[in-house]
Amino acid sequence: MHDLRAIRAEPAAFDAAMARRGLDPVTPDLLARDAERRAALAAAQAAQARRNALAREIGQGKRAGADTAAMEAEATALRAATEAQESRAAALDAAVRARLETLPNILDAAVPDGADERANQVLAEHGAKPDFAFAPKQHFELGEALGLMDFATAARLAGTRFVVLKGALARLERALGQFMLDLHTASHLYTEMVVPSLVNDAAVHGTAQLPKFAEDLFRTTDGRWLIPTAEVPLTNSVAGQTLDPAALPLRLTALTDCYRSEAGAAGRDTRGMLRQHQFRKVELVSICAPEASEAEHERMTGCAEAVLTALGLTFRRVLLCAGDTGFGAARTYDLEVWLPGQGAWREISSCSNCRDFQARRMGARLRGAEGLGFVHTLNGSGVAVGRALIAVLETYQQADGSIRVPAVLAPYMGGLERIG
Repeated sequence: MHDLRAIRAEPAAFDAAMARRGLDPVTPDLLARDAERRAALAAAQAAQARRNALAREIGQGKRAGADTAAMEAEATALRAATEAQESRAAALDAAVRARLETLPNILDAAVPDGADERANQVLAEHGAKPDFAFAPKQHFELGEALGLMDFATAARLAGTRFVVLKGALARLERALGQFMLDLHTASHLYTEMVVPSLVNDAAVHGTAQLPKFAEDLFRTTDGRWLIPTAEVPLTNSVAGQTLDPAALPLRLTALTDCYRSEAGAAGRDTRGMLRQHQFRKVELVSICAPEASEAEHERMTGCAEAVLTALGLTFRRVLLCAGDTGFGAARTYDLEVWLPGQGAWREISSCSNCRDFQARRMGARLRGAEGLGFVHTLNGSGVAVGRALIAVLETYQQADGSIRVPAVLAPYMGGLERIG
């Protein structure tokens, strides 16, 4: 959500910011409606002031025995006029707000221009790509050959884009999630939370999935939404609150199932586990003061990188360009992991600074020396468990089709060193 007063003050700057997002100028229509709204409010207030004056005159006239019929008729007409103007102002206010809700966040100046992922900037690469003496396989080839990754059963149970993991692979998936939570809580000082997987309209609206991305979500018959990420309940845990600066930053984490319809990904990544309707992810959320959010963004991304480093995976940090940055983000770093079986870099974490964009939608305020402001919110994957499993399988595969277990996961695997 945007500050309408700031748009009024600098409409050209706002249109320039939206142009970086590929949008045509929005302020002419937006500010015209806003001007109509303010004019309707002014007319309603003027009519109400006249009604108040008439009420006094009518009272005085009646006490003096005068004929007040004409004044009473005028007061009745003014009441109708006031209600009509207030109704018009309310309708225009709703229209302006609805339009603002469709406009993406203003990009940070450091975000490179560009229409799509081809303009993203690789900032750093960590680790050497593994060198195999054999042709590496993709994760689903490895998992199915081991008899521990079952897409056919999942399809019978739920349809496409689901998987059933068995035995040691199921335990490896669980181990990854537990390892990440332990790292983020013990070393990175995030507070672990258990949150609902079902949320209401207000929660999904607060983090900007609604109204724009409704088709990417699953909705229940009673009007709730399955969370696409724990970002939604974690961030909304401060909705409607006024926070004390001394209590910040709040750093929250949760391991949850996530649900996405993948409506915009028809035909993409249909093989394997890369793009599923249900997956598990460790989410990182920070609530902080505005002046701290840039440093918090770097810190959060470093926390996600620590997971990949500990797992011995090859990865790189990428700064997303204007056309690839998400709707609610001002700046986003993607972490892309190298998948030897695919021979490609694939996103495994996305860490975004949303600044006050979500806070305005949620009403999450900050008490400061100059009055009330808004907190800044950040979110990131710390990391996607299913994609980490894919990366481990493809990185640690052996010539005989077995999988070596990363040393950092051994305590969570009962000492198992190899899956085969």
